[in-house]
Amino acid sequence: MNQATAKPDVGVGSARAWLLATRPQTLLVGAVPVLLGAACAFRIGAVRWPAVFAALFGAISIQIGTNLANDVFDHEKGADTEERIGPLRVTQAGLLSAREVRSGMITAFAFATLAGAYLVAVGGLPIVLIGLASIASGIAYTGGPYPLGYHGLGDLFVMIFFGPVAVCGTMLVAHGSVDAVAFVASLAAGAIATAVLVVNNVRDITTDAKTNKRTLAVRLGRGFGVVEYGVLLAVAEMVPICLVFGFHVHPFALASLVTLPLAILLVRTLHRERAGEILNRALASTARLLLIHGGLLSLGLALGAR
Repeated sequence: MNQATAKPDVGVGSARAWLLATRPQTLLVGAVPVLLGAACAFRIGAVRWPAVFAALFGAISIQIGTNLANDVFDHEKGADTEERIGPLRVTQAGLLSAREVRSGMITAFAFATLAGAYLVAVGGLPIVLIGLASIASGIAYTGGPYPLGYHGLGDLFVMIFFGPVAVCGTMLVAHGSVDAVAFVASLAAGAIATAVLVVNNVRDITTDAKTNKRTLAVRLGRGFGVVEYGVLLAVAEMVPICLVFGFHVHPFALASLVTLPLAILLVRTLHRERAGEILNRALASTARLLLIHGGLLSLGLALGAR
């Protein structure tokens, strides 16, 4: 029995079912770009800490809303079948109804909107555009008339929204301006966040193809997905080198290269392994790599404060 069909000991409609629905292991993907943006702001001057915390709250709310949207929309489109080998989806498992998950999605995006209202007062019109685009992309990833994830556009949107949009947007509300360092740093966060998605897509390539979910891995093949994953992690590992030697960021930023052995191991794992359990662990390890890399890079940026 695979992970999709093996229902855990969780009560229908219980608090634990809701916790599973939010997929807490993925929330780091939304939090790390905010950390990087705050560090970039701290590096060049005063930081509006209330804005940083509001950005973090908004980012996590959008991530939760997106996870709930994916859960219910993939179920309704038939993408979550008994053959699924990824982490359990609560709608497909019957732990929560589609109506409940939709309500949770709306609530999460409403919380994000509340945080955004404060951030608009701080950052102005650009934050309106960023907020609306982020929520729209979260819904449109698997929902709406042209779901991004079903047409091979998920990778691009994750790179943009978890990279430059999140990092530079946080720096904007935290400091009032954005510099080149923030943009370069954002490439690391966006690349590893996209790598998390790539593991998911490579793992699900067979079931996605059967349900007409045309991810890049489905369109271009498993080999492309493995190469894409390796390139993304290579980009992330090059960022601290570029920042230290090209932008005179504090040398401690190079400490983020401690993740290089793990990155190499994960590329080898994705190349060699096809078992769902192993790839699920690789996905979780990629999220941890994002936390370690992003955390150390953020510390390096902060240590170079003027």
